[in-house]
Amino acid sequence: MEFAFSPELLIAFATLLVLEIILGIDNVIFISILAAKLPPEQQNKARVLGLSLAMIMRILLLFAASWIISLTNDLFELFGMGFSGRDLILILGGLFLVYKAVVEIHEKLEGAEGHQQATGKSVTFAGIISSPRSAWSTSCGS
Repeated sequence: MEFAFSPELLIAFATLLVLEIILGIDNVIFISILAAKLPPEQQNKARVLGLSLAMIMRILLLFAASWIISLTNDLFELFGMGFSGRDLILILGGLFLVYKAVVEIHEKLEGAEGHQQATGKSVTFAGIISSPRSAWSTSCGS
C-alpha cells in the first residue's frame, strides 16, 4: 500500500489529472464552436458524438502510453548504448516533431503555394466529427 501513495505517484497523477481537465475543456470549446456551424437539428448530435469519440480516443491513447512506457528491454546495442522500444519511439517522435517544425517554418517564410485555401465550402457533420482541428483552421483561414 506504500507504493500507491508515494509522492512521485501522487504528483504524476495530479499532473495527468490537470492535463486531462485542460484537454477536456479544449475539446468542449472546439467541438461546440464547430457544431454551431451545423444546422440546429444536428448540433447536439455532433457535440455528443464528438466529445464521446474524444474521450474514447484519449483513454486508448493513455493505455498506449502506459504500454510504451513499459518497453524498457533493450532491442539492440549501438556504440555501446542499448536501445529499447521506448527509446526508438521517442527518437522517431522527436524526429517527426523536428520535421513538422521545419515544414511549418518553411510555409510561414516562403508561403504555401501548393496549399489551397477552402473558401465557400459548406461544413458537414462528418467533417466536424472526423477532424475538428482541420475544420477549425480552414474556417478561420489560417
